[in-house]
Amino acid sequence: PAPTPLPNPEDLLLPSLPDKSGDQDNLPTDNLLDKITVEKFEFEGNTAFSQQELAEIIQPFTHRQLSFSELLQARSEITQFYVSKGYITSGAYIPPQTLDNGVVIIKIIEGGLESINVQVEGRLNPDYVRDRLWLAADKPLNVPRLLEALQILQLNPVIEKISSELANSTEPGQSILNVSVETARSFYPSIILDNGRNPQVGSFRRGVALEDINLSGNGDTLRGTYLNTDGSNDMDISYAIPLSPENGTLTLGFRNITGQVIEYPFSLLDLKSYYQKYLVSFRQPLWQTPYSEFALGLGFDYQTSSNTLLGYAFPSRGSDLDGKIRLSSLRFSQDWLQRSDTDVLAAHSEFALGINAFNTTTPFDAQYNSSAPDTNYFLWRAQAQWVHLLAPDTLLVAKTNIQLADGAIPSLEQFALGGLGSVEGYRQNTLLTDNGAFASLEARFPLYRIPEERAVLQIIPFVNWGTGWNNQSPNPETNTLASIGLGLQWQYGKHVTARIDWAKRLGKVPYVQGNSWQDDGIIFSVTITP
Repeated sequence: PAPTPLPNPEDLLLPSLPDKSGDQDNLPTDNLLDKITVEKFEFEGNTAFSQQELAEIIQPFTHRQLSFSELLQARSEITQFYVSKGYITSGAYIPPQTLDNGVVIIKIIEGGLESINVQVEGRLNPDYVRDRLWLAADKPLNVPRLLEALQILQLNPVIEKISSELANSTEPGQSILNVSVETARSFYPSIILDNGRNPQVGSFRRGVALEDINLSGNGDTLRGTYLNTDGSNDMDISYAIPLSPENGTLTLGFRNITGQVIEYPFSLLDLKSYYQKYLVSFRQPLWQTPYSEFALGLGFDYQTSSNTLLGYAFPSRGSDLDGKIRLSSLRFSQDWLQRSDTDVLAAHSEFALGINAFNTTTPFDAQYNSSAPDTNYFLWRAQAQWVHLLAPDTLLVAKTNIQLADGAIPSLEQFALGGLGSVEGYRQNTLLTDNGAFASLEARFPLYRIPEERAVLQIIPFVNWGTGWNNQSPNPETNTLASIGLGLQWQYGKHVTARIDWAKRLGKVPYVQGNSWQDDGIIFSVTITP
Protein backbone atom coordinates (compact mmCIF):
# COMPACT_ATOMS: atom_id res chain seq x y z
CA PRO A 1 0.00 0.00 0.00
CA ALA A 2 1.05 3.57 -0.63
CA PRO A 3 2.16 5.59 2.43
CA THR A 4 -0.67 7.53 4.05
CA PRO A 5 -0.47 10.32 6.64
CA LEU A 6 -0.92 9.18 10.23
CA PRO A 7 -3.89 10.53 12.20
CA ASN A 8 -3.29 13.88 13.86
CA PRO A 9 -3.30 13.40 17.65
CA GLU A 10 -4.98 16.77 18.13
CA ASP A 11 -7.96 15.46 16.17
CA LEU A 12 -8.30 12.40 18.39
CA LEU A 13 -8.15 13.70 21.98
CA LEU A 14 -9.33 16.94 23.52
CA PRO A 15 -7.91 17.01 27.07
CA SER A 16 -9.64 18.72 29.96
CA LEU A 17 -6.90 19.13 32.57
CA PRO A 18 -7.49 19.06 36.31
CA ASP A 19 -6.88 22.18 38.33
CA LYS A 20 -3.38 22.17 39.77
CA SER A 21 -3.58 25.59 41.42
CA GLY A 22 -2.07 24.17 44.59
CA ASP A 23 -4.94 25.10 46.89
CA GLN A 24 -4.16 21.95 48.89
CA ASP A 25 -0.69 23.21 49.78
CA ASN A 26 -0.51 23.83 53.51
CA LEU A 27 2.48 24.32 55.77
CA PRO A 28 2.62 24.72 59.54
CA THR A 29 3.71 28.31 59.62
CA ASP A 30 1.94 31.34 61.00
CA ASN A 31 3.83 33.74 58.78
CA LEU A 32 4.22 32.99 55.11
CA LEU A 33 7.14 35.41 55.02
CA ASP A 34 9.12 33.17 57.39
CA LYS A 35 11.68 30.83 55.95
CA ILE A 36 12.24 27.22 56.89
CA THR A 37 15.34 25.10 56.62
CA VAL A 38 14.87 22.16 54.24
CA GLU A 39 17.38 19.33 54.31
CA LYS A 40 15.52 17.02 51.94
CA PHE A 41 12.17 16.17 50.38
CA GLU A 42 10.31 12.91 50.65
CA PHE A 43 7.50 11.81 48.37
CA GLU A 44 4.30 9.85 48.88
CA GLY A 45 1.98 8.39 46.26
CA ASN A 46 4.59 8.16 43.51
CA THR A 47 4.72 4.97 41.41
CA ALA A 48 5.80 6.25 38.00
CA PHE A 49 9.12 7.59 39.30
CA SER A 50 11.35 6.62 42.21
CA GLN A 51 12.18 8.71 45.27
CA GLN A 52 15.66 9.26 43.88
CA GLU A 53 14.44 10.45 40.47
CA LEU A 54 12.10 13.00 42.01
CA ALA A 55 14.64 14.13 44.61
CA GLU A 56 17.19 14.89 41.90
CA ILE A 57 14.75 17.28 40.20
CA ILE A 58 14.43 19.54 43.23
CA GLN A 59 17.88 18.95 44.71
CA PRO A 60 18.72 22.70 44.35
CA PHE A 61 15.98 23.41 46.92
CA THR A 62 17.65 21.34 49.66
CA HIS A 63 20.20 22.14 52.38
CA ARG A 64 19.12 25.75 52.64
CA GLN A 65 16.37 28.01 53.87
CA LEU A 66 13.29 28.30 51.64
CA SER A 67 10.47 30.78 51.56
CA PHE A 68 6.90 29.60 51.11
CA SER A 69 6.95 30.66 47.45
CA GLU A 70 10.12 28.61 46.91
CA LEU A 71 8.41 25.58 48.43
CA LEU A 72 5.56 26.06 45.99
CA GLN A 73 8.10 26.33 43.21
CA ALA A 74 9.65 23.00 44.26
CA ARG A 75 6.21 21.40 44.26
CA SER A 76 5.55 22.88 40.80
CA GLU A 77 8.83 21.44 39.52
CA ILE A 78 7.57 17.95 40.40
CA THR A 79 4.22 18.59 38.74
CA GLN A 80 5.93 19.93 35.63
CA PHE A 81 8.18 16.87 35.51
CA TYR A 82 5.14 14.58 35.47
CA VAL A 83 3.50 16.70 32.78
CA SER A 84 6.66 16.69 30.63
CA LYS A 85 6.64 12.87 30.70
CA GLY A 86 3.03 12.74 29.49
CA TYR A 87 1.31 12.36 32.86
CA ILE A 88 -0.67 15.54 32.39
CA THR A 89 -3.46 14.52 34.78
CA SER A 90 -0.99 13.99 37.64
CA GLY A 91 0.28 16.61 40.07
CA ALA A 92 2.00 17.30 43.38
CA TYR A 93 1.01 19.19 46.51
CA ILE A 94 2.38 19.86 49.99
CA PRO A 95 0.04 18.42 52.66
CA PRO A 96 -0.35 19.65 56.24
CA GLN A 97 2.61 18.37 58.20
CA THR A 98 4.92 18.93 61.11
CA LEU A 99 8.46 19.56 60.00
CA ASP A 100 10.89 17.02 61.41
CA ASN A 101 14.64 17.46 60.97
CA GLY A 102 14.13 19.62 57.91
CA VAL A 103 12.20 16.95 55.95
CA VAL A 104 9.32 18.19 53.79
CA ILE A 105 6.82 15.68 52.43
CA ILE A 106 5.38 16.21 48.96
CA LYS A 107 2.38 14.11 48.02
CA ILE A 108 1.77 12.99 44.45
CA ILE A 109 -1.67 12.50 42.97
CA GLU A 110 -1.11 10.22 40.00
CA GLY A 111 -4.03 10.57 37.65
CA GLY A 112 -6.01 7.64 36.35
CA LEU A 113 -9.07 6.80 34.30
CA GLU A 114 -12.26 6.19 36.22
CA SER A 115 -14.22 5.04 33.18
CA ILE A 116 -14.30 4.97 29.39
CA ASN A 117 -17.61 5.84 27.78
CA VAL A 118 -17.97 4.77 24.14
CA GLN A 119 -20.69 5.89 21.76
CA VAL A 120 -20.78 4.07 18.42
CA GLU A 121 -22.49 5.19 15.25
CA GLY A 122 -22.88 2.00 13.25
CA ARG A 123 -22.41 -1.71 13.90
CA LEU A 124 -19.52 -2.20 16.30
CA ASN A 125 -19.41 -3.58 19.82
CA PRO A 126 -18.40 -0.68 22.13
CA ASP A 127 -16.24 -3.13 24.10
CA TYR A 128 -14.11 -3.61 20.97
CA VAL A 129 -13.00 0.03 21.37
CA ARG A 130 -13.14 0.22 25.16
CA ASP A 131 -10.99 -2.86 25.79
CA ARG A 132 -8.26 -1.62 23.43
CA LEU A 133 -8.16 1.77 25.13
CA TRP A 134 -7.96 0.24 28.60
CA LEU A 135 -4.67 -1.37 27.54
CA ALA A 136 -3.19 2.14 27.35
CA ALA A 137 -4.87 3.44 30.50
CA ASP A 138 -2.73 2.01 33.30
CA LYS A 139 -2.40 4.24 36.33
CA PRO A 140 -0.80 6.74 36.27
CA LEU A 141 -2.49 7.80 33.05
CA ASN A 142 0.02 8.63 30.32
CA VAL A 143 -1.76 10.74 27.73
CA PRO A 144 0.74 10.19 24.85
CA ARG A 145 0.27 6.44 25.32
CA LEU A 146 -3.50 6.94 25.23
CA LEU A 147 -3.16 9.04 22.07
CA GLU A 148 -1.13 6.25 20.50
CA ALA A 149 -3.94 3.79 21.22
CA LEU A 150 -6.42 6.19 19.62
CA GLN A 151 -4.19 6.51 16.54
CA ILE A 152 -3.99 2.73 16.19
CA LEU A 153 -7.78 2.53 16.35
CA GLN A 154 -8.09 5.28 13.72
CA LEU A 155 -5.87 3.20 11.41
CA ASN A 156 -8.17 0.20 11.91
CA PRO A 157 -10.22 -0.31 8.70
CA VAL A 158 -13.29 -1.06 10.83
CA ILE A 159 -13.33 2.56 12.08
CA GLU A 160 -13.98 5.56 9.85
CA LYS A 161 -13.51 8.23 12.51
CA ILE A 162 -12.78 8.34 16.21
CA SER A 163 -12.71 11.34 18.55
CA SER A 164 -12.48 11.63 22.30
CA GLU A 165 -12.46 14.03 25.23
CA LEU A 166 -10.75 13.67 28.58
CA ALA A 167 -13.06 15.08 31.26
CA ASN A 168 -12.63 15.63 35.00
CA SER A 169 -14.19 13.21 37.45
CA THR A 170 -15.62 14.01 40.84
CA GLU A 171 -12.88 11.83 42.33
CA PRO A 172 -9.51 13.58 42.90
CA GLY A 173 -6.95 12.59 40.29
CA GLN A 174 -9.46 10.64 38.21
CA SER A 175 -10.64 11.39 34.68
CA ILE A 176 -13.37 10.14 32.37
CA LEU A 177 -12.67 9.40 28.72
CA ASN A 178 -15.61 10.02 26.41
CA VAL A 179 -15.15 8.43 22.99
CA SER A 180 -17.23 8.79 19.82
CA VAL A 181 -16.79 6.28 17.01
CA GLU A 182 -18.12 6.30 13.47
CA THR A 183 -17.80 2.88 11.87
CA ALA A 184 -16.52 2.42 8.34
CA ARG A 185 -18.10 0.51 5.50
CA SER A 186 -17.59 -3.17 6.20
CA PHE A 187 -18.95 -5.07 3.18
CA TYR A 188 -16.87 -5.07 0.01
CA PRO A 189 -17.98 -7.00 -3.08
CA SER A 190 -15.41 -7.08 -5.88
CA ILE A 191 -15.23 -8.18 -9.50
CA ILE A 192 -11.86 -9.59 -10.55
CA LEU A 193 -10.52 -9.93 -14.10
CA ASP A 194 -6.96 -10.86 -15.09
CA ASN A 195 -4.84 -13.27 -17.09
CA GLY A 196 -2.97 -14.64 -14.10
CA ARG A 197 -3.32 -18.38 -14.70
CA ASN A 198 -1.14 -20.68 -16.77
CA PRO A 199 -2.45 -20.88 -20.36
CA GLN A 200 -2.57 -24.67 -20.07
CA VAL A 201 -5.76 -24.31 -17.98
CA GLY A 202 -6.82 -21.00 -19.52
CA SER A 203 -5.05 -17.80 -18.59
CA PHE A 204 -8.06 -15.46 -18.60
CA ARG A 205 -9.49 -15.46 -15.10
CA ARG A 206 -12.73 -13.90 -13.91
CA GLY A 207 -14.30 -14.02 -10.52
CA VAL A 208 -15.90 -12.35 -7.55
CA ALA A 209 -14.78 -11.68 -4.00
CA LEU A 210 -17.09 -10.95 -1.09
CA GLU A 211 -15.61 -9.58 2.12
CA ASP A 212 -17.07 -8.30 5.37
CA ILE A 213 -14.41 -6.91 7.70
CA ASN A 214 -16.82 -6.51 10.64
CA LEU A 215 -19.21 -9.41 10.26
CA SER A 216 -20.58 -9.65 13.81
CA GLY A 217 -19.59 -6.21 15.04
CA ASN A 218 -16.47 -7.56 16.78
CA GLY A 219 -13.92 -6.83 14.05
CA ASP A 220 -14.16 -10.34 12.57
CA THR A 221 -13.61 -10.84 8.83
CA LEU A 222 -15.30 -13.28 6.47
CA ARG A 223 -13.92 -13.44 2.94
CA GLY A 224 -14.93 -15.63 0.05
CA THR A 225 -13.43 -15.68 -3.46
CA TYR A 226 -14.42 -17.60 -6.56
CA LEU A 227 -12.20 -17.48 -9.65
CA ASN A 228 -12.75 -19.30 -12.93
CA THR A 229 -10.94 -19.91 -16.21
CA ASP A 230 -11.97 -22.08 -19.14
CA GLY A 231 -10.15 -24.98 -17.49
CA SER A 232 -10.13 -24.26 -13.76
CA ASN A 233 -12.26 -23.32 -10.77
CA ASP A 234 -10.81 -21.82 -7.59
CA MET A 235 -12.84 -21.29 -4.41
CA ASP A 236 -11.24 -19.78 -1.30
CA ILE A 237 -12.99 -18.94 1.97
CA SER A 238 -11.56 -17.73 5.27
CA TYR A 239 -12.77 -16.40 8.60
CA ALA A 240 -10.65 -14.40 11.06
CA ILE A 241 -11.70 -13.21 14.50
CA PRO A 242 -9.72 -11.22 17.09
CA LEU A 243 -9.70 -13.08 20.40
CA SER A 244 -8.15 -10.40 22.60
CA PRO A 245 -7.77 -6.61 22.84
CA GLU A 246 -4.12 -7.15 21.90
CA ASN A 247 -5.45 -8.25 18.46
CA GLY A 248 -4.50 -11.90 18.78
CA THR A 249 -6.39 -13.29 15.78
CA LEU A 250 -7.59 -16.81 14.96
CA THR A 251 -7.98 -17.65 11.26
CA LEU A 252 -9.73 -20.62 9.68
CA GLY A 253 -9.53 -21.26 5.94
CA PHE A 254 -10.48 -23.64 3.16
CA ARG A 255 -9.51 -23.67 -0.52
CA ASN A 256 -10.62 -25.93 -3.36
CA ILE A 257 -9.14 -25.86 -6.89
CA THR A 258 -9.99 -28.05 -9.86
CA GLY A 259 -8.16 -27.84 -13.16
CA GLN A 260 -8.14 -29.39 -16.61
CA VAL A 261 -5.52 -28.88 -19.31
CA ILE A 262 -7.26 -27.30 -22.31
CA GLU A 263 -4.24 -26.24 -24.36
CA TYR A 264 -3.71 -28.31 -27.52
CA PRO A 265 -2.17 -30.87 -27.94
CA PHE A 266 -2.01 -31.71 -24.21
CA SER A 267 -5.79 -31.36 -24.01
CA LEU A 268 -6.01 -34.72 -25.82
CA LEU A 269 -4.62 -36.42 -22.70
CA ASP A 270 -7.57 -35.31 -20.55
CA LEU A 271 -5.24 -34.20 -17.74
CA LYS A 272 -7.13 -33.12 -14.61
CA SER A 273 -6.01 -31.99 -11.18
CA TYR A 274 -7.72 -31.55 -7.83
CA TYR A 275 -6.44 -29.59 -4.83
CA GLN A 276 -7.75 -28.82 -1.35
CA LYS A 277 -6.30 -26.98 1.62
CA TYR A 278 -7.51 -26.65 5.21
CA LEU A 279 -5.79 -24.25 7.58
CA VAL A 280 -5.93 -22.88 11.09
CA SER A 281 -3.58 -20.21 12.41
CA PHE A 282 -3.13 -17.75 15.24
CA ARG A 283 -1.33 -14.42 14.91
CA GLN A 284 -0.30 -12.27 17.87
CA PRO A 285 1.24 -8.78 17.61
CA LEU A 286 3.98 -8.40 20.21
CA TRP A 287 4.04 -4.65 19.79
CA GLN A 288 1.87 -2.22 17.90
CA THR A 289 2.34 1.50 17.43
CA PRO A 290 1.01 3.89 14.77
CA TYR A 291 4.43 3.61 13.10
CA SER A 292 5.39 -0.04 13.48
CA GLU A 293 4.19 -3.54 14.25
CA PHE A 294 5.82 -6.88 14.98
CA ALA A 295 3.78 -10.07 15.18
CA LEU A 296 4.32 -13.81 15.51
CA GLY A 297 2.11 -16.48 14.03
CA LEU A 298 1.65 -20.22 14.43
CA GLY A 299 -0.40 -22.32 12.05
CA PHE A 300 -1.23 -25.77 10.75
CA ASP A 301 -2.49 -26.70 7.31
CA TYR A 302 -3.41 -29.89 5.50
CA GLN A 303 -3.10 -30.03 1.72
CA THR A 304 -4.24 -32.71 -0.70
CA SER A 305 -3.85 -32.97 -4.46
CA SER A 306 -4.41 -35.61 -7.12
CA ASN A 307 -4.00 -35.97 -10.87
CA THR A 308 -5.72 -38.09 -13.50
CA LEU A 309 -4.77 -38.94 -17.08
CA LEU A 310 -7.49 -40.12 -19.48
CA GLY A 311 -9.67 -40.65 -16.42
CA TYR A 312 -7.15 -42.82 -14.57
CA ALA A 313 -4.97 -42.05 -11.55
CA PHE A 314 -1.66 -40.64 -12.71
CA PRO A 315 1.37 -40.79 -10.37
CA SER A 316 3.50 -37.64 -10.40
CA ARG A 317 6.42 -36.18 -8.49
CA GLY A 318 5.92 -36.81 -4.78
CA SER A 319 2.60 -38.66 -5.13
CA ASP A 320 1.57 -42.21 -4.30
CA LEU A 321 0.55 -44.74 -6.96
CA ASP A 322 -2.96 -43.24 -7.01
CA GLY A 323 -1.54 -39.85 -7.99
CA LYS A 324 -2.40 -38.35 -4.59
CA ILE A 325 -0.33 -36.09 -2.34
CA ARG A 326 -1.30 -35.50 1.29
CA LEU A 327 0.79 -32.96 3.16
CA SER A 328 0.59 -31.75 6.78
CA SER A 329 2.60 -28.68 7.75
CA LEU A 330 3.33 -26.57 10.80
CA ARG A 331 4.19 -22.93 10.14
CA PHE A 332 5.85 -20.34 12.36
CA SER A 333 5.73 -16.82 10.95
CA GLN A 334 7.06 -13.38 11.80
CA ASP A 335 5.65 -10.11 10.44
CA TRP A 336 7.24 -6.69 10.67
CA LEU A 337 5.83 -3.38 9.47
CA GLN A 338 7.40 0.08 9.60
CA ARG A 339 5.67 3.14 8.16
CA SER A 340 5.90 6.90 7.98
CA ASP A 341 4.30 9.63 5.90
CA THR A 342 6.62 8.78 2.99
CA ASP A 343 7.59 5.12 3.43
CA VAL A 344 6.12 1.71 4.10
CA LEU A 345 8.44 -1.23 4.76
CA ALA A 346 6.85 -4.65 5.32
CA ALA A 347 8.52 -8.04 5.80
CA HIS A 348 7.15 -11.54 6.30
CA SER A 349 9.19 -14.58 7.31
CA GLU A 350 7.98 -18.16 7.67
CA PHE A 351 9.48 -21.45 8.79
CA ALA A 352 7.53 -24.47 7.53
CA LEU A 353 7.91 -28.02 8.80
CA GLY A 354 6.28 -31.06 7.21
CA ILE A 355 5.01 -33.58 9.77
CA ASN A 356 3.54 -37.08 9.73
CA ALA A 357 -0.14 -36.48 10.43
CA PHE A 358 -3.45 -37.33 8.75
CA ASN A 359 -2.04 -40.05 6.52
CA THR A 360 0.79 -38.05 4.97
CA THR A 361 1.89 -39.42 1.60
CA THR A 362 5.00 -41.49 1.02
CA PRO A 363 6.13 -41.00 -2.64
CA PHE A 364 5.62 -44.12 -4.74
CA ASP A 365 9.27 -44.11 -5.82
CA ALA A 366 10.83 -43.21 -2.46
CA GLN A 367 12.56 -46.59 -2.08
CA TYR A 368 14.68 -46.31 -5.22
CA ASN A 369 14.67 -42.59 -6.04
CA SER A 370 17.02 -40.63 -3.79
CA SER A 371 15.67 -37.33 -5.12
CA ALA A 372 12.03 -38.12 -4.29
CA PRO A 373 10.56 -35.24 -2.25
CA ASP A 374 10.28 -35.72 1.49
CA THR A 375 6.99 -34.86 3.18
CA ASN A 376 8.99 -34.29 6.39
CA TYR A 377 10.52 -31.22 4.81
CA PHE A 378 11.84 -28.03 6.36
CA LEU A 379 12.07 -24.67 4.63
CA TRP A 380 12.32 -20.95 5.22
CA ARG A 381 10.70 -18.36 3.01
CA ALA A 382 10.68 -14.58 3.30
CA GLN A 383 9.04 -11.68 1.52
CA ALA A 384 9.71 -7.96 1.78
CA GLN A 385 8.26 -4.84 0.17
CA TRP A 386 9.33 -1.21 0.33
CA VAL A 387 7.14 1.63 -0.95
CA HIS A 388 8.60 5.14 -1.06
CA LEU A 389 6.61 8.26 -1.86
CA LEU A 390 8.76 10.46 -4.11
CA ALA A 391 6.05 13.06 -4.78
CA PRO A 392 2.24 13.08 -4.84
CA ASP A 393 1.12 9.90 -6.69
CA THR A 394 4.78 9.16 -7.53
CA LEU A 395 6.00 5.92 -5.97
CA LEU A 396 9.04 3.69 -5.95
CA VAL A 397 8.13 0.05 -5.20
CA ALA A 398 10.67 -2.70 -4.48
CA LYS A 399 9.80 -6.34 -3.74
CA THR A 400 11.80 -9.45 -2.97
CA ASN A 401 11.04 -13.11 -2.17
CA ILE A 402 13.37 -15.92 -1.17
CA GLN A 403 12.97 -19.59 -0.27
CA LEU A 404 15.53 -22.06 1.10
CA ALA A 405 14.72 -25.74 1.68
CA ASP A 406 16.68 -28.50 3.41
CA GLY A 407 16.18 -31.01 0.60
CA ALA A 408 13.82 -32.11 -2.15
CA ILE A 409 10.37 -30.83 -1.19
CA PRO A 410 6.83 -31.58 -2.44
CA SER A 411 5.68 -29.62 -5.49
CA LEU A 412 2.94 -27.97 -3.39
CA GLU A 413 5.69 -26.14 -1.48
CA GLN A 414 8.09 -25.37 -4.33
CA PHE A 415 9.13 -21.85 -5.28
CA ALA A 416 7.28 -20.55 -8.36
CA LEU A 417 8.60 -18.04 -10.90
CA GLY A 418 6.89 -16.45 -13.89
CA GLY A 419 3.70 -14.55 -14.67
CA LEU A 420 1.50 -12.14 -12.76
CA GLY A 421 3.12 -11.01 -9.51
CA SER A 422 6.43 -12.58 -10.49
CA VAL A 423 8.70 -12.34 -13.55
CA GLU A 424 6.26 -11.01 -16.12
CA GLY A 425 6.86 -11.87 -19.77
CA TYR A 426 6.93 -15.58 -18.95
CA ARG A 427 4.06 -17.95 -18.35
CA GLN A 428 2.60 -18.30 -14.87
CA ASN A 429 4.67 -20.74 -12.79
CA THR A 430 7.23 -21.27 -15.55
CA LEU A 431 9.71 -22.59 -12.98
CA LEU A 432 9.01 -24.72 -9.89
CA THR A 433 12.12 -25.40 -7.78
CA ASP A 434 13.05 -26.29 -4.21
CA ASN A 435 14.82 -22.97 -3.63
CA GLY A 436 14.52 -19.60 -5.28
CA ALA A 437 14.90 -15.85 -5.16
CA PHE A 438 12.92 -13.06 -6.79
CA ALA A 439 13.31 -9.27 -6.94
CA SER A 440 11.43 -6.50 -8.71
CA LEU A 441 11.65 -2.73 -8.90
CA GLU A 442 9.13 -0.33 -10.39
CA ALA A 443 8.48 3.40 -10.42
CA ARG A 444 4.99 4.88 -10.75
CA PHE A 445 4.68 8.33 -12.34
CA PRO A 446 1.36 10.18 -12.66
CA LEU A 447 0.17 11.08 -16.16
CA TYR A 448 -3.31 12.36 -15.38
CA ARG A 449 -5.22 13.16 -12.21
CA ILE A 450 -8.78 13.90 -11.15
CA PRO A 451 -8.12 15.09 -7.58
CA GLU A 452 -11.76 15.49 -6.56
CA GLU A 453 -12.39 11.84 -7.50
CA ARG A 454 -9.05 10.60 -6.08
CA ALA A 455 -8.33 9.18 -9.52
CA VAL A 456 -4.91 8.89 -11.13
CA LEU A 457 -3.39 7.37 -14.26
CA GLN A 458 0.22 6.22 -13.79
CA ILE A 459 2.93 4.99 -16.15
CA ILE A 460 5.11 2.28 -14.62
CA PRO A 461 8.54 1.19 -15.89
CA PHE A 462 9.64 -2.01 -14.16
CA VAL A 463 12.30 -4.71 -14.03
CA ASN A 464 11.88 -8.28 -12.71
CA TRP A 465 14.42 -11.00 -11.96
CA GLY A 466 14.24 -14.46 -10.46
CA THR A 467 16.25 -17.65 -10.16
CA GLY A 468 15.55 -21.14 -8.84
CA TRP A 469 17.55 -24.25 -8.03
CA ASN A 470 16.94 -27.74 -6.67
CA ASN A 471 18.65 -29.62 -3.87
CA GLN A 472 18.86 -33.18 -5.19
CA SER A 473 17.24 -33.13 -8.61
CA PRO A 474 19.01 -31.48 -11.56
CA ASN A 475 18.34 -27.78 -11.99
CA PRO A 476 16.16 -26.68 -14.92
CA GLU A 477 18.18 -26.02 -18.06
CA THR A 478 17.04 -22.40 -17.84
CA ASN A 479 16.77 -21.54 -14.17
CA THR A 480 17.00 -17.73 -14.28
CA LEU A 481 14.26 -15.47 -15.63
CA ALA A 482 14.45 -11.70 -16.18
CA SER A 483 12.36 -9.06 -17.91
CA ILE A 484 11.87 -5.33 -18.27
CA GLY A 485 8.66 -3.63 -19.20
CA LEU A 486 6.22 -0.78 -19.07
CA GLY A 487 2.80 -0.63 -17.48
CA LEU A 488 -0.22 1.64 -17.19
CA GLN A 489 -2.37 1.75 -14.08
CA TRP A 490 -5.69 3.53 -13.56
CA GLN A 491 -6.89 3.95 -10.00
CA TYR A 492 -10.28 5.47 -9.26
CA GLY A 493 -10.47 5.99 -5.51
CA LYS A 494 -11.02 2.67 -3.76
CA HIS A 495 -13.44 1.47 -6.43
CA VAL A 496 -11.36 0.61 -9.49
CA THR A 497 -7.77 -0.54 -9.96
CA ALA A 498 -6.86 -1.53 -13.52
CA ARG A 499 -3.37 -2.28 -14.78
CA ILE A 500 -1.86 -3.58 -18.00
CA ASP A 501 1.83 -4.43 -18.43
CA TRP A 502 4.00 -5.30 -21.39
CA ALA A 503 7.18 -7.18 -20.51
CA LYS A 504 10.21 -7.99 -22.64
CA ARG A 505 11.93 -11.27 -21.79
CA LEU A 506 15.70 -10.96 -21.34
CA GLY A 507 16.62 -14.61 -21.61
CA LYS A 508 15.78 -17.95 -23.13
CA VAL A 509 12.18 -19.17 -23.00
CA PRO A 510 12.21 -22.57 -21.22
CA TYR A 511 9.02 -23.87 -22.88
CA VAL A 512 7.30 -24.11 -26.24
CA GLN A 513 5.58 -20.80 -26.84
CA GLY A 514 1.89 -20.61 -27.58
CA ASN A 515 -0.34 -17.78 -28.69
CA SER A 516 -1.59 -16.51 -25.33
CA TRP A 517 -1.26 -12.93 -24.10
CA GLN A 518 1.29 -14.17 -21.55
CA ASP A 519 3.42 -15.55 -24.38
CA ASP A 520 3.29 -12.08 -25.96
CA GLY A 521 4.41 -10.50 -22.68
CA ILE A 522 1.05 -8.89 -21.88
CA ILE A 523 -0.35 -9.09 -18.35
CA PHE A 524 -3.46 -7.30 -17.10
CA SER A 525 -5.53 -7.17 -13.93
CA VAL A 526 -8.75 -5.35 -13.07
CA THR A 527 -10.46 -5.12 -9.68
CA ILE A 528 -13.80 -3.33 -9.39
CA THR A 529 -15.31 -2.68 -5.96
CA PRO A 530 -18.70 -0.92 -6.25
